[in-house]
Amino acid sequence: MKSTLVTAPLAQIETPLLAIALAQGSTLPKSLGELDRAAGGGGVLARAVASGDFKGKRDESLLVYPGGGKAQRILLVGLGKGAEVTRSAIRRAAAVAAKRTRGLGGAGATQFAFAVASEARNQVAPRDLGQAIVEGAAQGAWVFTELKAAPEDPKPEVEAVAVVCDPPEATEAAAGQKVGDAVGAGHQLARYLQMQPGNVCTPSYLAQRAKQLAEAYGFGLTVLDRAALQREAMGALLAVAQGTAEEPRFIVLEYRGGGEAPPVALVGKGVTFDAGGISIKPAQNMEDMKFDMSGAAAVLGTFEALGRLKPKLNVTGLIPSTENLPSGTAVKPGDVVKSHLGKTIEIINTDAEGRLILCDALSYVRRFKPAAVLDAATLTGAVVVALGHAAIGVMGNDEALIGEVRDAGERAGERCWPLPLWDDYRELLKSDIADMKNSGGRGAGTIAGGWFLREFANGFPWVHLDIAGTAYTEGEVPHQAKGPTGIGVRLFSEFILKRAGA
Repeated sequence: MKSTLVTAPLAQIETPLLAIALAQGSTLPKSLGELDRAAGGGGVLARAVASGDFKGKRDESLLVYPGGGKAQRILLVGLGKGAEVTRSAIRRAAAVAAKRTRGLGGAGATQFAFAVASEARNQVAPRDLGQAIVEGAAQGAWVFTELKAAPEDPKPEVEAVAVVCDPPEATEAAAGQKVGDAVGAGHQLARYLQMQPGNVCTPSYLAQRAKQLAEAYGFGLTVLDRAALQREAMGALLAVAQGTAEEPRFIVLEYRGGGEAPPVALVGKGVTFDAGGISIKPAQNMEDMKFDMSGAAAVLGTFEALGRLKPKLNVTGLIPSTENLPSGTAVKPGDVVKSHLGKTIEIINTDAEGRLILCDALSYVRRFKPAAVLDAATLTGAVVVALGHAAIGVMGNDEALIGEVRDAGERAGERCWPLPLWDDYRELLKSDIADMKNSGGRGAGTIAGGWFLREFANGFPWVHLDIAGTAYTEGEVPHQAKGPTGIGVRLFSEFILKRAGA
């Protein structure tokens, strides 16, 4: 998606659709008076608000066909309560507008302009405004039709958004627009990868996409195949991979923008299809287990943004990738495997495989002497029980880093909620025959998964993000299509840009 910047008055903007974000209220903001007069119809916008047909609630929208003016359509979009408007609210409203634009079809619905009524800004800075609008537009406009020979009710894609701002704010808004373009592109790449079926998106496919990024932006790239993983003694990853004919891959991308400084490391779980192994999952909704590589998608999407923005920081991305299938060669409950760090693990449940491949990655990352390590994984169904689909579960061994990640999540609109890693929970993983078990049972399932990973994260600040409840949606929502959410790209990007001082 392309973006432009427009500083003309609203009434003078020529566009197929002009979207205006408003906070809740019963009267039309004064800043929209000229637009309302130009639209004709004796104050059609003012009547829509005064009548209560449009209240300005979050996700609410009302499409108006004006009788005059330069905009062919005007879309009012709700921001919610004025005192609660943030850049996340603006991002979401822009996504709602883009999704409505995409749904219109017909001539001229391939682009739109987006403005926020000045009375509704709530002191959101021009830079944040530009970034949020572009990110939201990319989120709402995204659609996946690649695998359909003849899509039903085909509609043109939304190709461009114009960010409307006041002339004195243009420079700052343009700086935010640039960030939004990059992060939006990374977000769309992550969702594209998530949406690919398991017979397309294999570990080798993820490695190939990493290679394309490396060639496009000059990243360092290392890809370990099965033989290299054996030489590296990644026994936990290999144990998961032994049940599938698909070759595993361990992918390392290196962005060097910070000289000799220690890197931030991003680790993404890359299980490209998870049937559960011998501890096989129920058949219902198993097709959604193609999304078990959503952490890997977040890392690759973030590297797309890094390549475009080039912040002054070093970043290393690590993706352990395999399928998890049942077969005559698959790892069995009761087996004991030896991890890359040397710790032995008793396999209690083969469906607790994500922590097995991540623990080898957390051991491998030591060689980079990282300043901080963040991992993202669809790790546990238990996090959905705890937090539903509204928040990422976050755990770690460094309270300052946890706070930094949560702040990045707030800015990104990808909110996190902390869960405790108290020593009491370590008892859940005690094994009679090995150093630890890979599952502690049903109780505190998300925390047990986090504690398992903590065993391999000594010596560096580390935070774990359990994105199992936020990686995809099971139905349409007002601001995005059903399916993958690209969760993690915006959070990782915000974290990195703040650290880089960008």
